[in-house]
This record gives sequence, structure tokens and C-alpha cells, in this order.
Amino acid sequence: MRIIENRKWFYLLSLLVLIPGLISLCWPGRGLNKGIDFTGGSMLHITFEQSVQVKEVRDVLAEFGHKESTIQKSGQGEFFIRTHMLQQEESDNIIKAFNEKIGPVKIMRNEGVGPVIGKELTNKAILSVLVAAVLMLLYISFRFEFSFGVGAIAGTLHDVLLVMGIFSIFQLEVDSAFVAALLTVVGYSINDTIVIFDRIRENLGFKKRGDLAETVNKSIMQTLNRSINTVLTVLFALVALFIFGGETIRVFTLALLIGISIGCYSSIFLSSPIYYDLKTRGAGGKA
Repeated sequence: MRIIENRKWFYLLSLLVLIPGLISLCWPGRGLNKGIDFTGGSMLHITFEQSVQVKEVRDVLAEFGHKESTIQKSGQGEFFIRTHMLQQEESDNIIKAFNEKIGPVKIMRNEGVGPVIGKELTNKAILSVLVAAVLMLLYISFRFEFSFGVGAIAGTLHDVLLVMGIFSIFQLEVDSAFVAALLTVVGYSINDTIVIFDRIRENLGFKKRGDLAETVNKSIMQTLNRSINTVLTVLFALVALFIFGGETIRVFTLALLIGISIGCYSSIFLSSPIYYDLKTRGAGGKA
């Protein structure tokens, strides 16, 4: 497989996927569809006299357009429900529906709550990611070389922006679990990239003469089975979680499914070619 020789096609493919997402993220009135963790909402603390399943509670909420509400079960019939801000009439109708369709319910608390992830925390999270990216760049540059570091960070940013872009295009609601998923994707992508870079460095140590493109292609092929097998085992588990894990972790699982799949792609088809381009330009077109 001549990955380096065909790298411009892979760059083009990534741009074709990235650009619509970036436009959606920056377009006024769109961006990310922030959930109640970002915007605040209502907190319902209710108790049923009998044992009740989470699905029964969610089905009732879905009738009022609140299927994506965060539901935490405590004990047999006690629930903490966090949903978008409810007007008094809507709140009364939901409680009435609980009584009619599930059983007698006791309201322990019904009040408005602020966002779990406020603007300040969001800014700190973005700053933390940027600081982490700089530190990773410095570490990889020290452990390998600067060209490797730039390739790794470029691939990681590609994965994060792609996941965010897809969620923005389809207006999928994001919450605190989505933030955790993005950080997980960053870790996975870097790990997969480092494995390939380590093999490239190892092969460069053995190479006396020859073409750098040939060495990079050879290194990618030597680690390809490992990359594919690793991502497949992770994806099998994530698909099972997505299907059977319930609504509470669905956003988290979907973000991981997209991000880890793309992370495998970027490690092979983006980070390594970017390293090659930086290396050959730095050598005046020769390596």
C-alpha cells in the first residue's frame, strides 16, 4: 500500500469531511447542541411506592419531548431527573403522567438548577486541552523529534474537530459525558500514533540508504495489523454498549465510536504523511 505517495488524496478526503463540520460549528445559531450540563435546567427528585425501571420513567418523559434527560436511579423507586427547564404547567403534567402511567409518585424536590459546566469551566477545559497539546508536542519532540510531534498533534486535533463537527451537523445533544469522550479519543489517537512513529524511528535506525517514503510505508504496514485489531476489539465493545447500554451513556458511546474509528485512520493516513512532508521539506525535499 503506497500511503505516502497517495497522501494528498487522504488530505483531501479529510478536508472534505472536516470543512462541513467546521462551517456548522462556526455558523451563527448552530454550533454544538449544548445539553443541560451546559445550559442548566430543572431537577426533579421523585419517589415511587413500587419498584420502577429507568425505561418506564424515560418513556413518560419522551412523551413531553425530554427523552434525552439525565436519569439517576437510587434504590427501587427513587429517581433524580435532570432535564431542560420546565414551566410549572409542564412540570405538573409530567407528574400527572407519572401517576397515571407508572403509579403513585411523591415529589421530593422540583427546582431549577444552574449549568454543571459553566462558561468558566468550559474555558478551563479548552485551556487544559491546549496545554496538554503543547506538552505532548514537547514530549514527543524530545522523545522522537519535532516533526513527529507536529504530525501527532495535527492528527489528534483532526479527530477532535471531526467528532465535534459531526455532532454539530446532526445537532446531537452534548453533555459532560461528551467532554469525557473527547479526552478519551485524544488519548487513544496519540497512543496509536506513537506506536507507528516508534516503528518508523526504529526502521530509520536500520536504514543506511533508501527512500524515506519507502521506510514510512514499510513501518505503517508493519503496524497495520496491530492498529486494525486493536480498534476492532474496542469497537466491538462500544457497539455493544451503544445498543444495550441505554440512553444515559449513548452520547458518550457514539462519540467514542466516531472518534476511535477516525483516530485509527488519522494515525495511519494523516500523522505519518504529515511527518513525511515536514521531514522532506526540512531536508530540502530529500530524505
